[in-house]
Amino acid sequence: MLINIEHIYKYFNGEALLKDICFTLNENETVGIVGRNGCGKSTLLKMILGEEEYDKAPDGNGSLTVKDCVIGFLEQNSGLDSQATVIEEMNDAFAELKKVKARMDELTALMTGYVGDQLEMAADEYSRLSSYFELHDGYNTEFKIKQILNGMGFSDLAYDREISSLSGGEKTRLALAKLLLEQPELLILDEPTNHLDFKTLIWLESYLKTYRGAIVIVSHDRYFLDKLCSRIVEIENGSLTSFKGNYTAYTQLKEQLTARQLKEYNSAQQQIAQLEDYIARNKVRASTAKMAKSREKQLERMDVPDKPLALEKPPKISLGYTIEPTKDVVQVVDCPLVVGEGENEKTLIESLDLHVRRGEHVALIGSNGIGKTSVLKMIQGIIPKRSGNIVWGNNVKVSYFDQEHASLNPHDTAIEAVSRRFPQMTDAEIRKALASVLFHGEDVFKPISVLSGGERAKLCFAIMALNKGNFLILDEPTNHIDLATKEVLEEALKDFTGTMLIVSHDRYLLSKTASRIVELTEGSVRSFDGGFETYIETIEAEERAEQERLAENKRLKAEEDYRQSKQKAYRSKQQRADDAKRRQRIKELETEIAELEEFIETLEEEIASPEVSGDFALMTEKCAQLEQSRLDIEAKMEEWASLE
Repeated sequence: MLINIEHIYKYFNGEALLKDICFTLNENETVGIVGRNGCGKSTLLKMILGEEEYDKAPDGNGSLTVKDCVIGFLEQNSGLDSQATVIEEMNDAFAELKKVKARMDELTALMTGYVGDQLEMAADEYSRLSSYFELHDGYNTEFKIKQILNGMGFSDLAYDREISSLSGGEKTRLALAKLLLEQPELLILDEPTNHLDFKTLIWLESYLKTYRGAIVIVSHDRYFLDKLCSRIVEIENGSLTSFKGNYTAYTQLKEQLTARQLKEYNSAQQQIAQLEDYIARNKVRASTAKMAKSREKQLERMDVPDKPLALEKPPKISLGYTIEPTKDVVQVVDCPLVVGEGENEKTLIESLDLHVRRGEHVALIGSNGIGKTSVLKMIQGIIPKRSGNIVWGNNVKVSYFDQEHASLNPHDTAIEAVSRRFPQMTDAEIRKALASVLFHGEDVFKPISVLSGGERAKLCFAIMALNKGNFLILDEPTNHIDLATKEVLEEALKDFTGTMLIVSHDRYLLSKTASRIVELTEGSVRSFDGGFETYIETIEAEERAEQERLAENKRLKAEEDYRQSKQKAYRSKQQRADDAKRRQRIKELETEIAELEEFIETLEEEIASPEVSGDFALMTEKCAQLEQSRLDIEAKMEEWASLE
C-alpha cells in the first residue's frame, strides 16, 4: 500500500473543507479524483505530498501515511523553467545512468593497461556497473526519450530549442514528458490533459495504461478518466466516497447511491413526522402521556440520516428549427487559411476543402493553433477568405456559439441581450426562456460583464434555442460550464436532427454527438466517417503501427549494439592478451640484447688477442661470429623499438 489515510480533517478559518477522510492507494492502481471546483481536491493532493498539514479528528485520532517512494507530481498549468534545451532536460532524467555509463567507458579504457589484481578489480567493478545499467535499461535511454517526446507532440526539430522559448502549454507538456521518463513509483497528475491535442491524449492514455506504478489523477476530462481509472473517488460536501470502476460506472453508482440516500432520508422524515404527530396528540392526555414520553425518547435516539445534497436543477436546452435546408449545406473549395496581416501574416492551411451535408454532425479537430476557430469564422465571413470558394446551400440558418461570447454586449443585461435579438418577444416570454437555463428573478437584470463564463455560456444556449437555426456552428461549447449543463447539452445536440459543425476538446461530448470527424493538420485535411470512436480506432491503429516500426528499429539497433559490444569485448580480451605477449616479448628482447652485447664484447677481446690473430682460420671464424652477432642485435633492437 502506497497511501493510507484514516479519519483526517482539514480546517480553514474554523470551517471543515475536508472531514473524516479515509483513502487508500495500492501499488499499480490508477484512481481518479473528482468533485466541483473548490471542493478540496488540490488540498488533498498537497497533504499527500507533505506540502500542507492535515488536521486530526476531534477525538485526536487521524493519520496520513505515504510509503517511502519516489513521487512525481504534475501541478495544474505548471511547466519546466530551465535554460537548458529540450533534449538536455530530457537527458537529465537519466543523469545517474549517464554517470554509470561514463564510468564503464573509463574502466574499458583503463583495463587495457592493467594486469593481475588491478585488472581483476577493474573487471569486477565493470561487471557490477554493467548489470545495473542493463537492469535499468540504460542502452535504451535514447529510444525512450525519442518515444516520449514524439508522443507528447515534440518533433525532432524541437529537441534543440531552449525551454525558455517554449509556450506555457509546451512547458507543461515537457514537464509531463520528463516525469514519464523518470518513472516514479507514484505519479500524481493534476489536470494533465490541459494543452494536449487528441493525438497526444490518445498516446498518453495508451502509455499510462501500461505504466509500472500507481497513478492519481485529478481531471475534468471524463473520457480520460473512463479510459484509465479502475476507481473514482468523489469529494462532495467535505466527504470522500470511493466508487469502483471508471467514470461511467461512477455516474451510474452515484445515481443509485443518491436515490438510496434520498429514499432513506424520506423514510426517516416520514417516521419522524409520525412520531411527532403521536407525541403532540398524546402527551397531554394522562392515559397516554407515558407512551408519548417513550416516543420522545425513541425520537431522541433515532439516527437521522443527513439530507442528500440537493442536486442542482439542470438547465433545459431544446434545439429545434422550422425550415429544412438543401442537401448541401456549405462547401469550402480550395480555400487557404491565412491569419494576420503584413509581417504577422501566417498561412495555417495551404488548401482547405470541406463539404458539410444536411443532417451531418461534423467535428473539426486538430492540434492547438492549427486554425480550427479561424475555419469557423472564415466559413461565416467573420474573417475574409483569401482565395477559393465558399458555397452555401439554400434555406440555411446559422446559430453560432462563439467561445469568446464576442457577440454579447458586456453592458447589456441578460434580458436585454435576448430582447435585442428577438424584439418581437414579450418580457414574460424572454423570462421563461432565460429561466430554462437557470436565470431566475433578479438574475435576468445582471449585466453580462459580471456573469461567470458558465452563465454567459448558458445565456448563449438560450439565444441559440430561440434562434431555431438549422445549422449549428459551435466553438468549444463546454468550456466553463458545469457537469450538469454538459450532460444536458450532450443530450440536446445528440437529439438535434439538423446540421452541426463543432470544434471541441471535450471527447466525451464528441463521442456522443459527432457523426464525422475532420482532422486538420499542417499538411492535410482528413475526413473520418463513422464518428469519434471510429476516428480513435484509426488513430490508435496508426499509433500501433508507428510503435511497431519504432520497436523494430529498436530491436535492430539492440542487435547491432549487442554485436558491436561483443566484438568490442572480444577485441578488449584479445587486446589484453596481445598486450601481455608484447610486454613479455619486450622483456625477452631486452635480455637477448644484453646477452648479445656481452657476447660481442667477448668476441672483440678474443679477436684482439695474439692467440686468435695468429691463427687465420680461427680469426676468420671469430670475425664471422662478430658480424652475425651485430646483425642479430640490430634486428632485435628494431623489434624492441617497434614494440615500445
